Amino acid sequence: MTDILDPADCTTMAQVRAGVDQVDRNLIALLARRFGYMDAAARIKPDRALVRDEARKAEVIANARASAAAAGIPEAAVAELWERLVEASIAYEFEAFDRR
Repeated sequence: MTDILDPADCTTMAQVRAGVDQVDRNLIALLARRFGYMDAAARIKPDRALVRDEARKAEVIANARASAAAAGIPEAAVAELWERLVEASIAYEFEAFDRR
């Protein structure tokens, strides 16, 4: 098995791909945890109308954009990803709320 290298230390595409694959596995694990929090929110919120919170959505996306800027990665791309992530999370939370 190939050791996972820091991006700056990669010298072959196999190393780059191994790193990307590891990051993807880590992201999936983090997304599973994030969706777990959506389950918790659906359990805690007393009313289905509280699932969608546009102010909180804007805050989450703004936080992601600021974190992207601090990390030196494309803010607009991160904001777009987070828009989709938050909308998927809201849809999931509605489903979780309806299941309970």
